[in-house]
Amino acid sequence: MADPMPVIDDLRAESDELDLLVAELSPEQWALPTPASGWTVAHQIAHLAWTDRSSVLAVTDQDAFAREVEAALTSPGDFVDNGAEEGAGKPPARLLADWRAGRKALQHALRAAPDGVRFPWYGPPMSTASMATARLMETWAHGLDVAEALGVARTSTDRLRHIVRLGVRTRDFAFGVHGLTPPFEEFHVELRSPSGESWTYGPGDASQRVTGPALDFCLLVTQRAHRADLALRAEGPDADQWLDIAQAFAGPPGAGREPKGTAT
Repeated sequence: MADPMPVIDDLRAESDELDLLVAELSPEQWALPTPASGWTVAHQIAHLAWTDRSSVLAVTDQDAFAREVEAALTSPGDFVDNGAEEGAGKPPARLLADWRAGRKALQHALRAAPDGVRFPWYGPPMSTASMATARLMETWAHGLDVAEALGVARTSTDRLRHIVRLGVRTRDFAFGVHGLTPPFEEFHVELRSPSGESWTYGPGDASQRVTGPALDFCLLVTQRAHRADLALRAEGPDADQWLDIAQAFAGPPGAGREPKGTAT
């Protein structure tokens, strides 16, 4: 059983880093558009705050979370955007305070969770480590959108290892959500970490292989960049197809991003 504490620690670090980006923004900067269509910087932080609140309910009050799911089912295509829109309408200081309080409450709840427990979610139930990993993934991905809106270049860290692992584990989900039968054979995935380490998954003699920078893989599975702009290489038709449809987040197939023509 994976120890959830390292990923919870990294979730806190990722959140704190994003907090530094937005803590001193002007009202005009909170209203800047981000790469996500229709979403400002405020929408991005509001979405994180909304999801943290839902996660706290899933961990601490499953009856209340079940009511949230029922409400979401009444507008399955809109509930995420509606939550972001509601939060983005708050004064920036209030939104920032709500996000800080929510993520602190979630991290406390995750640290206090009993060993082996699984929490309900909008997709399959999640362990403590999986819940923390999903929150780290979203914090990182939405943080990228915020940074791009502000014209800030973020430095990648080896916290990406959690997102990489989630991206590898959700291979079959990505095929299934597109109505495709997942390949039977395991893939070999070998990625270069920001610190220069080699992160490998799957059998070394697999015929289906994916290689490249870990950052690019994370950008792909969170759909923050188009495959054409990334230095990822696939060997084998199944691996090649995976790179076209990969997503590590729950829900229907994401729209992804348009290519920018920046691949080297």
